[in-house]
Amino acid sequence: MRQRTLVPATTLARVERAPTRDDVDALVGPATPHFAYQLRARVRELVADLPAEDDVRRYAEEQIVRLDRLGHASSKADEGPRESPARLGWDEIPSSAPADDPLPR
Repeated sequence: MRQRTLVPATTLARVERAPTRDDVDALVGPATPHFAYQLRARVRELVADLPAEDDVRRYAEEQIVRLDRLGHASSKADEGPRESPARLGWDEIPSSAPADDPLPR
């Protein structure tokens, strides 16, 4: 039987290419308020070497703003209707702010 040798991930060569919108979306798509700032930092790092006028960089900057808003919110609220603030128990929810209307800083 052939013995397998594990290679640490740090020694594997990374393929270097220009980031794409799909790369940005892969980072931003699963974002939650809890991880918004970590993802924002990764998106910034991803596009840091792109020129300011690059389409992917401009798209990433829009998503960075979105992640910043999400970090101050309790949910993305991207899908489905919003709950009415008149709903029973609403005033007991610590943070009910959606990403497009975050709590004041």
